[in-house]
Parts: sequence; structure tokens; C-alpha cells
Amino acid sequence: MKFKPAKLAPALIAAGVIAIVCLIRIFQPGVFEPLERLSYDLRVRTARHFPSTTATNLGFVFISDNSIAAINNGSLGFHYGLYWPRQIYGRVYRELAAQGAQAAAFDILFGEPRPDHPQVPVRTDDSPDLTAFLARLHPGEKPTTYEDQNQQFTLVGSDDYFAWNLKKGGTAILAAERNVLPIDLFATNAMAVADISADRDPDGILRRARAFNIYRKWHRVFRQVEADPDYGVDLRNARIEPGKIILPRSGGPEIIIPIDAETNFDLADFVGGKSRKARAFTGERVWHMGIVLAARALNLDLAHAEVDLAHGRIVLRGAGGVQRIIPVDDKGFFYINWELLATDDQLRTEPFESLLAQDQIRNGLRPGTLTNRWAGRLAVIGSNATGNDLSDRGATPLEKHAILVGEHWNVANAILTNRFVQRAPLLTELLLIIGLGIITAFLTWRLRALPALGAVTFLAVAYIAVAFAFYIQERYWLPLVAPIVGTVVMTHICLVTWRVVFEQAEQRRVKSVFSTVVSPKIMNVLLKAEKLALGGARREVTVLFADVRGFTAFTDLNQERAVAYVSENKLSGAEAEAYFDEQAREALNTVNLYLGVVADTLIQGDATLDKFIGDCVMAFWGAPTATPNHAASCVRAAIAAQRAIHELNTRRAEENKKIEIENAARVSAGLAPRAQLPKLLLGTGINTGMATVGLMGSETKTGIGQGNYTVFGREVNLASRLESLSGSGRIVISETTYAHLLRDDPALAATCISLPEAHVKGIRSAVKTYEVPWRTVEIAREEIQASASEPKETQKIY
Repeated sequence: MKFKPAKLAPALIAAGVIAIVCLIRIFQPGVFEPLERLSYDLRVRTARHFPSTTATNLGFVFISDNSIAAINNGSLGFHYGLYWPRQIYGRVYRELAAQGAQAAAFDILFGEPRPDHPQVPVRTDDSPDLTAFLARLHPGEKPTTYEDQNQQFTLVGSDDYFAWNLKKGGTAILAAERNVLPIDLFATNAMAVADISADRDPDGILRRARAFNIYRKWHRVFRQVEADPDYGVDLRNARIEPGKIILPRSGGPEIIIPIDAETNFDLADFVGGKSRKARAFTGERVWHMGIVLAARALNLDLAHAEVDLAHGRIVLRGAGGVQRIIPVDDKGFFYINWELLATDDQLRTEPFESLLAQDQIRNGLRPGTLTNRWAGRLAVIGSNATGNDLSDRGATPLEKHAILVGEHWNVANAILTNRFVQRAPLLTELLLIIGLGIITAFLTWRLRALPALGAVTFLAVAYIAVAFAFYIQERYWLPLVAPIVGTVVMTHICLVTWRVVFEQAEQRRVKSVFSTVVSPKIMNVLLKAEKLALGGARREVTVLFADVRGFTAFTDLNQERAVAYVSENKLSGAEAEAYFDEQAREALNTVNLYLGVVADTLIQGDATLDKFIGDCVMAFWGAPTATPNHAASCVRAAIAAQRAIHELNTRRAEENKKIEIENAARVSAGLAPRAQLPKLLLGTGINTGMATVGLMGSETKTGIGQGNYTVFGREVNLASRLESLSGSGRIVISETTYAHLLRDDPALAATCISLPEAHVKGIRSAVKTYEVPWRTVEIAREEIQASASEPKETQKIY
């Protein structure tokens, strides 16, 4: 039979699942992304339990609730509320610079001037550079000075004081966020400006950072307009439209500035005079704060970075051949290598107020012992307070309520250690989907249900373990959801579903072919088999032919009696035809009764019933399921069949006695007597050898054969010839079958009787045969008694 559609279907199902997953991954990546991100988070947390190399020069200066209380309650000489004047930050930065911090990054926005903050008195003699600094900031203005206890002090604005300390230290990094840049006073005196934007994923978890953002650096006249309160302009709300810049105002109509295609505007629109073109703004690349910190430590040249977003990389180079390659997507995002928490020992931490106290000690404003904990370190100054205006917490892969300032030192740590999170490219993911899908399909279809489930589970677990190992060791992010959930699980489920449907159909087909020709035990074996060799195979089998002896004589005798009855009763036409049909049915019922007894007995003996040839039954053992003792099973079934025929004849003899009594009454009544029930015998021939077995006949479009499962070959012919030699009530077996009996059932072989060699049709040389006795002592005695007592016409027909 042909099973091509059934064989092709699993491959098509697996290919379909793989194709669908690949297409979803290509065109609808958001389907898998939420779960994939969660699997990434789990890998990040797992990696925390394994040792890794981290930078040792990072630190966190934290503003806590205690810091707010200390600056507010006067314990440090200040009484400032929540919004501190910039001089406070200037003093802390001054202390960090004094201790030799390599860089100090403020995760605090200084986006607007605060002239309302109180001025700061500075000893003039101790700060000779202050006068020159203030003269540059405020040309033509003389600073306010005063004397106190024979010391001269200069009063400095809080913003100027902060800017002065930024200039003196030369290592400060100021924050910019979403087009909010530090005011020029601070930006021009700081070492660098860095971006602190936090771009969270749709589920609110901070996993990625943008390497840089492009900020608009406005022309000075625009900044002057913004600084003038009469205009009420906020450049952050400016809109760039074709041919114009629109500046919304808080208290008046919008200001519209005409521009050309290159964003040039006419200065005469602002200052009058001759028309002069100038660029309204320029795009300035502001790098992530963590990158700026690491660049400071490694001396990387950010101004000449090689930005290649199309190929997913940013190359940073520095002195001495130092190079860092940041893997990014086409928008410049990269995954943060979350490793360091604020509580980790590798991270130097100190409260904001502690550094403020150290600054006072250093400048003689309070007694105490100086420490030097920040030499050569990269400090991040930020908040871990809990107030609404100061809280900077959120979810990261490591914690649900993490201090988000940690983004900066984790990014810096990745660059310092050259250890980046690299996500597998799309091509790699597609290859993994295809490969795992093929393996899953093979395991699911080739193995039985439970072993297949175990193998597929092992495959998924092994791949997950490999994915985790890759992340832990190399920070390489292999996809999990699309290959495992989308491909492995769905391929397995679809194939198992198909397999259930297919195997149920196959079981129905097997039942339709074999249910009437094999025993229930063999049927169960067939239904559990992985493969069925129904298309033809060479097997060693034992073949049995059992012929019902006397049926021909019985039908002839029955026909003669029918003719005589019709003649005597002068029946003609339809009546005669009806009587003949009735006699034919009785004859057929008789042979069917005997053949049914033989067939049922053989099937109970695990035979495969081949066919009925007239009044002969053909069966065989050893196929479709191989059995090592098929010869012994066949001989024992033949003995059982002979004994079943004997029991049938015994019952019919009892019936004949009843018929004899009934006939006496019928004759007295002038009725025709009933015929005695014939008792038929069985002749059996058995041979063992190699033969071809398989389904023989036609095949329909549905794939279900219209023939029968049979066996043919020389050894089958020999079994048929031995049946012809067997006579009535005898079992004759070949020498090969006898040899199998000696091996498998010596006790049964010992009862066999050797017969003279015989020549049979179709076989050149004489064959050695044996007779298998099947009568018990009781059966033999019963047969002798019955033969002596029965009338001649009711005796067995041979």
C-alpha cells in the first residue's frame, strides 16, 4: 500500500509551523517580544549569582531623606528646604575634586538660572582666580565685597559659585534630558554634558539606553529671547515646520520665524540692520552619561566616534590603541549590562551630606578628620530619596524598585570592562527556529508518545540552559520565546495532534483488514506497532491448510435425496426450486458451521486467518507480527481444531438421537422423516519455511486495500500438498516444522509419529513427514463406541 500522503503530512505540518513562526518574527516581532524581554530579565537576575569582572573605580554619592534633613535642620550650617541653591552642589563637587575624583557626574538637571538664590561669601585672599572669573561672566560689573574679622569676602551669586567650582575642578559632567540642557553658565564651565534620558520598554522596565541623543543648540539670539521674561518663550516647546519656526508664548500670540531649507533665519528680524543669514540651531550629539564617564577614564575620543547605526555598531577609540565597540540597533539603543546594584561592595557609596561635611572640615569651617575615598574614581551624584520630587526609582531587570541612577554606572561598567549585551541578529534567530523545529519534528514523529515528549522536553531544557550559559559567560542574548514556545512547543503539539488523528485512522484501517482474521492479542500488538510491513516482506512462517473432509460426499448425497424427494412428491416449478434452495442453504450452513469452528479455534491460537478455499481453511503464524515459536503455536492450534471438530460431532450425534426419536413419530403421522445431521472430519497439513507475506489485491484512492493479507511461495504449496496427504482426522507436518517442535516444544515433538517419505505434486524430491496425534484416550474410546453403534447412514463421512 502507499502511505505517501501520511508520510508527507508531518513534514508539511512542521514546515508550516516553522514558516509561520519565522514570518511572525520578521513582520510582527512584537508578538514574541514581551515574553522574550521577561526571559531576558530572568537571565540578568540569574547572572548575578555567578562571578563576573566589574570595574572598581565607580561610585555613588546619594541624596537621601537624611541628606534633605541634614541640610534643612542646620546641623551643617544651612537651613534650606527641598530645592537647594546651586552653591550646595558646588561645595560637594569641590570636595570630590579635592579628593581627586576622576570625574563627577550630576544626575540632576540645571536647566534654568536661579538668581533668586542667596549669594555666597568667599574669602577673597584664598580665591585669586575668582575676580577674573566673575569679570568674564559680568564684564564691567564690580563684585560686592565686605570685611569681617579682618578678612575680606566677595559675595558671589549661587549659580556663579557653582560655575566657578565647575571651572576649577574641570571634571564635572552635567545632565541633559529631552532637550533640556544645562544653562550656558554651567555647560561652558563643565567638562562635558551628558544625556540622562531613561527610555523604558512598554512594560515600564528600563532595559535599554540610547548611546546619544541629538539636542538643538539654538543660536544666541533665540536664547536671549528665551531669557527675556517679556517674551515668555520656552525653546523646548518650539515647533519646526516647513519654512518656519514657531515659538509658543505663555502670554501672547506665537512668534513665527521664517527659515529656509537649511534652517537659516535672518538676523535682521531680531536686531535690525542689514539682512544676514544665520543657522537657527545646530544638532549637537550628547552622549549617555555612562559613556561619558567611561570615556573620561579610558580617554576615549567621543568627538570622533564612528557611528554606524545601519550595521549596529558604535566604535569609540582612545589613546594607546584602546577601542570599544558598542552593539546598537538602528536607533542607537543598546541593552544595559545590569550588574552593579547600589548595595554592591564593588561600588563606592557615600551620603551627599557626608561630603558636604568633609568640605567644611577641609576649609576650616568645622573640626574633624579628613578622608580621601574618591581618588581616581568616577562619581555619580543622584537621588535615592523617597519624596515625590526627588524619587528616582523604577523597575529594571534586577529590581522592581531600583535606583535608576544605577543606569549610569552600569553603562560605564560595561564600557570599562568591555562587556556588552549582544543580542542575536534576526538571521541567527531564524536559523535557530528552523533548526529546533526540524529536530522537534523528527523526535515527535519518530519516537513513541512518551519518549517523544521526554526528548522534546530535554531539547527545550537543553537549549534554555545553553541560552542562559551564553548570557552568563558572554552576555550573548539568544532568543528563547520564538524558538521554544513558538517552534518547539507548537510543532510538538501540532504533530502530536496529527499523530493522534492519523493513528486513529490507521488503527481503523488495521482493524478493517485484520479484525476478522487474527486474534485479539495479535490485533492489540498490531495497533501498538510503530511500523506495519504490509507492503510485502520475506518472513519465516508456519502455514496450515485444514480441509473439511466429506463435505463433497455430503453435498452429493444431499442432492440425491432432494431429487428423490421432489420426484416422490411430484413437485414442480417454483415448489421444486424452493425445496432445492432450502437443501442448498442447509448444506451451506453445515459447512459454515464446521469452517467457523475451525477458524475460531485457529484465531484463538494466534493465527492469521488467510482465506477460505471452498471447504478448506488457510492460516499462518509468524506474520504480521513475528513470533519465535510460530511452529509450535500452529501445531497446538491444529490439535485444538481437531478436538473442537470432535466436540462438534459429539453434539451432532446427540442431536441425531433426538432426530431418530422424532422421526419415529413423524413416520407414524405420515410425515417425511428428518435427515440425520452429517458429521464431518478434518484433514490438516502444516509446513514451516520462508515465504513472502503482504497485502495482495487492489488499492482504492483512500489507501485501503481491497485484497487480503496473504502468504505465498514454495513452502505454502508444500503445506497444501501435506493437507492432501493427511486424509481424515489427521495432522501431517513437514520435517522443518518437526525440527521447530524439537526446539520449542520437545514434549509435543516426542508424541509425533514418523511417516514414510512421500512424493507430492510440484515437489521433485520425496518429503519427510510426521503425524501429530491429537486424540486423547477418552476421545479414541468415544470414537470406537460411536462407530460401532451408529447406523451406517449416520456414520462419519470420509
